[in-house]
Amino acid sequence: MYNTTMSLNKIPSANRVHIAFFGRRNAGKSSLLNAVTGQNHAIVSDVKGTTTDPVFKAMELLPLGPVVMIDTPGFDDEGELGELRVQKALEVLNKTDIAVIVLDGKLPTSNVISSGELELIGIFREKNIPYIIAHNKCDLLPIENEHYASPPQLGKNESSTENKAEILPVSTKTGVNISLLKEKIASIALRENPEQPLIADLIRPLDLIVLVIPIDKAAPKGRLILPQQQMIRGILDAGAIAVVVKESELEETFSSLGRKPSLVITDSQVFAKVSGIVPQEIPLTSFSILFARHKGWLETAVSGAASLDTLKDGDNIFICEACTHHRQCDDIGTVKLPRLIKNYASCGLNFTFYSGGDFPQDLSACKLIIHCGACMINEREIQYRRRHAEALKVPFTNYGIALAHITGILKRSIAMFSEIQQEKAAEEQV
Repeated sequence: MYNTTMSLNKIPSANRVHIAFFGRRNAGKSSLLNAVTGQNHAIVSDVKGTTTDPVFKAMELLPLGPVVMIDTPGFDDEGELGELRVQKALEVLNKTDIAVIVLDGKLPTSNVISSGELELIGIFREKNIPYIIAHNKCDLLPIENEHYASPPQLGKNESSTENKAEILPVSTKTGVNISLLKEKIASIALRENPEQPLIADLIRPLDLIVLVIPIDKAAPKGRLILPQQQMIRGILDAGAIAVVVKESELEETFSSLGRKPSLVITDSQVFAKVSGIVPQEIPLTSFSILFARHKGWLETAVSGAASLDTLKDGDNIFICEACTHHRQCDDIGTVKLPRLIKNYASCGLNFTFYSGGDFPQDLSACKLIIHCGACMINEREIQYRRRHAEALKVPFTNYGIALAHITGILKRSIAMFSEIQQEKAAEEQV
């Protein structure tokens, strides 16, 4: 039998809206997450500090679709270990698309919103994270006219009537307003997170799209990597035709197609070879360039690649990969890319490598950050990393765009996007 849960869990985390629950210890964050998901994913206990690390759970939230629910440690945790837990909770903010602040209904109304909640709200507003305030355990609150009482509505300041944040009474014990909370989360997500197409807006039905995918020692055995899978699916969803080929068979494939492709998309590692085969009149780009555009940082990455021309002896380059995997002997991030950059810059350079959630905060010694395509993290997190680098005036680019710059074909590989912008501008004038 087809397992829908298994299928859902295979949807990449980067393609899901991330919804995080924040609050004090014992406010009922874990209970509320369990109630929203309809399953016991998070451990629940009356003991304060039961949740010691962020807990991530993939699920489907209708009518929104695939999401990641995140349970966090209480922001009021104490002691040296508690401070580390709080720091972990705050790090979740960098990938949070929607926040839910959970208030504790056991507390007196006058104390239910503390300086801690206010500080969190300040961070949400600073980071432009939409949020909902859920007053949990409302079954313990006084009943007035068959409605549960709730704390005073919270605005930017007490005297202002603008920018009020609704406080929704909920109860995980009785189920009151759990469905309403899910509906409000979904409506915010649909409003705040319009999806940028990966490729659908660049192609037309029945267009012929050639994908060049090397199969070498670094390729995973028996499967394609995530960006390649997503690109093929995007082409099929657009009603176009995908032709998948290795670079070694590309030239022969061109001669046997019968018509010119509308677009060629290549793995960045074979950019130079593919560019020599594909005629100049056929648009050529790469998976990593399309993913940078998809997640809203193509312009930053192109600008950052220019700093490769200004590197000097002793400069430090940080290479960041969003996922962790077993590295092969000729790994692109730790071996191929540093070697190519050293040859291009013709000087002695220092490389520091980061992977997974380990992204550097101190960039004082860094001259350039080269990031992977970010297919394994959501747009919120890669935008946080980009903004952090920009705030400290550190150039920020990605593997594919750096390789395109080094091989001298960056201008060609992004030309199609400027043409599309010109077409859109012309349409708007009409």
